[in-house]
Amino acid sequence: MEGGRGGKRWRFATPNLAVAAAGERSIQRYLLQLHACLDEHGPRPVILLSHGDPSSSACFRTAPEAEEAVAAAVRSGDYNGYTSPATSLPARRAVAEYLSCDLPYKLCTDDIFLTSGCTQAIEIVMSVFGQPGANILLPKPGYPKHEAHAVFHRMEVRLYDLVPERGWEIDVEAVKALADENTVAIVITNPNNPCGNVYTYEHLSKIADTASKLRLLVIADEVYGHLVYGCTPFVPMGVFGETVPVLTLGAISKRWVVPGWRFGWIAICDPKGILKETKVVDSLRSFQNLITDPATFIQRSRSPPVPSSHCAHRACTRRGAIPHIMKNTNDEFFRKTVELLKETSEICYGEIKEIKCITCPHKPEGSFFMMVKLDISQLLDICDDIDFCSKLVKEESVVLLPGRALGMENWLRITFALDPPRLKQGLERVKSFCRRHQSHANQCQI
Repeated sequence: MEGGRGGKRWRFATPNLAVAAAGERSIQRYLLQLHACLDEHGPRPVILLSHGDPSSSACFRTAPEAEEAVAAAVRSGDYNGYTSPATSLPARRAVAEYLSCDLPYKLCTDDIFLTSGCTQAIEIVMSVFGQPGANILLPKPGYPKHEAHAVFHRMEVRLYDLVPERGWEIDVEAVKALADENTVAIVITNPNNPCGNVYTYEHLSKIADTASKLRLLVIADEVYGHLVYGCTPFVPMGVFGETVPVLTLGAISKRWVVPGWRFGWIAICDPKGILKETKVVDSLRSFQNLITDPATFIQRSRSPPVPSSHCAHRACTRRGAIPHIMKNTNDEFFRKTVELLKETSEICYGEIKEIKCITCPHKPEGSFFMMVKLDISQLLDICDDIDFCSKLVKEESVVLLPGRALGMENWLRITFALDPPRLKQGLERVKSFCRRHQSHANQCQI
């Protein structure tokens, strides 16, 4: 590349190609293309059924206990500085206690690494294991940031199928066939984004046994943990920590509806100490020294002011924001959130059943997404899922995520985590769009 005076080559003219390769796997890339087709000043409001941020709807506002804990921390003025080991200790202890409630063994503070959201947890894990020659097993369809960070660190990505006809279960035989001596880990997402399924205890047990026989680490993305409303209860992968070492990734973003607060974790669910013995824990700790911590005020807050005569005991009265949030959030808040997600999932599933060119192979049971198959043969002047979404945006001001963004051509991901009236309105526009674009033969059948 030539440039500058005299045609000399700039020394910085060769970019890191891994960045471009990773960026190609970003959901944001597709959403930016769709938003470029959008008329922001059109006659109808834009309805986003494309991304998982329920906080944009008032009905999904976070718990008052969470807001009060963080507000108290900010008002105190005590947490405007950098974080420290003393800052993070109460938060790590709280996360360990929170996760231990669902496990047959107890986690300790040393088992917890705090992160700026689950996205940074993914980045850390992929950075620790990523090296040329290694490969990792990822689900198809799956959350693209797993693949993006793996590619950025020059790992080979091997995709195993989730089978829609079996409720999006993992194709275990495919996992066995894909793994070799260079495979370091398998990633599972439960409850699932983008499919909305929840894995049974029996299925997770089979995955644990398979990973153990293949000598693989299991990386369990459980950021949607406990957001379940079907017949299958949520079972953390860490339950099988005695069978296979597990790194659990999580955050408060989904269950507490605060994705912008950027507080997550990596939990070492490994009672046999395999990850410590193999120096994985040391690598995680070393890499964490290179990155930023969650905001200080999210990690800690304090109790209301105490009389001056008790100033000597003031430090003892301080409490962590995260400990307060995790211990004191009313169960009623969680119950209402799950009930609302159940309601909106039913609305979405019912409306989709009325659209002839779109089918949902499995009713969602968890998270706030569903994957639906698009039958292009029933539509005029629509060539694929990206074309469908682009024209839908232009004509109806409704944004869906094309399945191509998740590795599934001619599929769509729909988000139903928004208030019911707005969800119904968005899906009605999708139905109108499909009716207009249906072939003449199909229109005659209606």
